[in-house]
Amino acid sequence: MLKKNILITGGTGFVGQNLIRMLIIKGFTVSVLSRNRKENKELVTYYTWDVKKGMIEEDAILKADCIIHLAGENIAGKRWTKSRKKAILDSRIMPVQLIESVLKKHDKKLDAFITASGIGIYGSLNRNKICTEETAVSDDFLGTICQKWEAVADDISPFVNRIVKVRTGLVLGNEGFLSKLLPLFRWKLGAAIGSGKQYMPWIHIDDLCSIYVESIENPQMNGVYNAAIFDSTTNAVFSKKLAKVLGYKIWLPKVPAILIRMMLGEMAIIILTGQRVSSDKLIRLGYQFQFKDLEAALKDCLN
Repeated sequence: MLKKNILITGGTGFVGQNLIRMLIIKGFTVSVLSRNRKENKELVTYYTWDVKKGMIEEDAILKADCIIHLAGENIAGKRWTKSRKKAILDSRIMPVQLIESVLKKHDKKLDAFITASGIGIYGSLNRNKICTEETAVSDDFLGTICQKWEAVADDISPFVNRIVKVRTGLVLGNEGFLSKLLPLFRWKLGAAIGSGKQYMPWIHIDDLCSIYVESIENPQMNGVYNAAIFDSTTNAVFSKKLAKVLGYKIWLPKVPAILIRMMLGEMAIIILTGQRVSSDKLIRLGYQFQFKDLEAALKDCLN
C-alpha cells in the first residue's frame, strides 16, 4: 500500500518541523511548500511557491493526498500597524486561494484539507466564559482574522472530502512563545502580567502534532476543534509554574497593564486577555492528550 503524501504549508516553522518528524515516524511521506529552494531529504520533498506572484509548483498539489495549512505571518511578531494587519491576513488567505486555483484547474480531489486557526476567534469578551466550538465568535481583529482564515478553507470544499479546522491555544515547546519568556525567567525576572487573572489555554507541541495526525487518519474528524488543555491556568498560575520548574519563586510584582499597552499598542490584547477553552469535542472523538499537567509539560519542554 502506498504511503499517503501530506503537503504542508508553513512547514519550515516551529509547528511544521515538529509535525514533519511525527508524520515520517507515522509512515507518511511529506511535501513542503517553501518560498526558497531547499534540498530534498529522505521522505521529504520541497516545492517552491511565491504566493504574492501567484506562482506554485503544481506537482506539490497534484501529488498530495492531504494538505495541512500552517502558513501565516507571526501574529505577535510586530506591532499591529495597518500594513502589518493586512500582511497577517493575506499570509493566511492568499495561500489557500492559490491552492484552490490548482485544485480547480486539474479537478483534483483531496482526502482532507486541514487548516490551523486560533482560539483568538472567541475574542476578549469571552474571557470568563467556557468557549466551545459553538461559542459565538468575535469581530475584533483576532476574531476577524480567524474567521476569514477558516472561511477561505470552506471555499475549497468542492475539492476535498473533509475540512478540519484546528483552533490552537498557546503551543509549548522548545521554540515559540515559551522560548521568548525563558531568558527573563532564567534570570529570575519573570512575573505575572496585568491582573494575572487572564486564562492561558495551552497545548504541548507533541499533542498539537498528534491532533494533526489524527485529523489525517480519522475520517470522523470534520469541522472545527479546539486544541487546548481545558484547565484553570491563568497568567499568574503559568508564571508561578514556570518559575517553579526553573527552581525559584516569583518575587517581582505584576507587570502593570498600562506598561504592556504602551509597549505593544493594540497587540497587548494577546497578553492581557484570554479565554477558557473546552476541548471536550476532541475527547469525545477519542483523542487522549499526552500532556494534561502544566508543570509536567513545562519540564518536558525544558529538558
